[in-house]
This record gives sequence, structure tokens and C-alpha cells, in this order.
Amino acid sequence: MIVPTYNERENLPELVRLLLDLPINLGVIVVDDSSPDGTGAIADTLAATHQNRVFVIHRSGKLGLGTAYIAGFRKALNISEMGGMVVRIMTMDADFSHHPKYIPSMVHASIEGADLVIGSRYVKGGGTPDFPLNRRLLSSGANTFAKIMLGLRARDVTAGFRCYRREVLEALPLDEIFSSGYSFLIEMLFLVQNFGFKVGEVPIIFMDRVEGTSKISSQEVTRAMYTVLRLFWRRIKGLSRRSRNEEGASS
Repeated sequence: MIVPTYNERENLPELVRLLLDLPINLGVIVVDDSSPDGTGAIADTLAATHQNRVFVIHRSGKLGLGTAYIAGFRKALNISEMGGMVVRIMTMDADFSHHPKYIPSMVHASIEGADLVIGSRYVKGGGTPDFPLNRRLLSSGANTFAKIMLGLRARDVTAGFRCYRREVLEALPLDEIFSSGYSFLIEMLFLVQNFGFKVGEVPIIFMDRVEGTSKISSQEVTRAMYTVLRLFWRRIKGLSRRSRNEEGASS
């Protein structure tokens, strides 16, 4: 499980405890962006207490969610301390909006054949009961906009609660991903679908954070819009190229 952190000292110890108590063989990689509140030091203490199950990546500053995920992916793909090759790599927020109790069902869906499993707010059984109306409209609008523009088939395209099979991350061109913030999640799903991998969704109830402050800003929303438009242009060029190739083949 990859957990990016920035000022999550109130949440991290309990989150790690719950993750390690799950009835699955799970390790935790904390990717901390030099949190001023000392989250990185707490992560180091947890790693010393739970050797070979908790690992920490310290970064020099707030470098963005996407690059934190990629750093975590690379660590997970090359980790050897857990006694074997890691076959599934998950991501989640540190603020309990993604609750660990959903992880076994996500892993089960992966075992059943999904290459990427999304902990989804927008399939039957999922929801966002704590969201005020304006945030529900923003989230729903962003999902609808990205789905229509990019042809994405998942219901929750901006969710960060995910389970990837190892083969997916090994196949994707991680070094070529341009997005850095929350828009990274949209670009990853776009690539997963375009590479022909199977995407599944498991319902979750997304609870708003209790401790700490939200990391979503108006700048992140603008970046997400830009990412969708950039990928839309890439999609259109791909469809146009495919159409020309089919015309040539038929003639």
C-alpha cells in the first residue's frame, strides 16, 4: 500500500495500525514530502517498529501527488524485504477518506481478474455522504467531463483508492506521464484502458477527513481540466490515425 503524506501526523499511526491488522500479507510505503508537522519522523518510527512491513520514502518538498505515486510504484516493484515479489500495488489517501476495511474486497476483485480495481464512490453501494452539495457537484461534474472527453468506462475516474496488478505498472510508460497532481489519476486510468487492461470497481463510502486539512485546491482543478483536454487531443489524434489506417487497409 502506497500512502503519500503531507502533514498527516494525526492520521498516520492509526492508519498504519489498521492496515497491518488486515488479514492479508500487506506492506506499507509512506511517501512523505517533508511534512512540516513531523509526519516523516513518525513514519520512520513506524518503520523501525514494523521492520520489513513499513517503508518510508523522504522527498525534499511538496513535489506533487503523481510523482509521489511513481516513487512508491518504483519502490514496490523492486522491494525484496517482504519475502517475495509484490504482485499487487495499492494506493490510498492518508486521511481515512479511504477506509482500510474495503481493501480485502478490492484485493478479491483483483484476484478474480481485474487488472485495476477502483474503490468507487459512484457504483451501487458507494457514496459520499459527508460531501456538501457544491463538492458533490464538482466531483460529479469532473467525473462526467473526463469520462465523456476521454471515453473512460469506469464510473469513478478521479478516485485515488486503487489496486493495480504488478503487470499493469510494468507495462505502462511511467516516465512519460506528464501529470503531477490529482490529474495523475485520470491520466493513469486513461493509459490503463488504452493498454487494454481490465478495470473493475468496488463500492466504497468516501468519508471526508476529520483530522488535518484538504489538499485539493482551485489550482488542482485547473490542472485536471488541462490534463483532460490534453489527453482528449491525444485520443482524437489516435482515433484519426486508426481511421486512416483502416481506410488504407480496406482499399
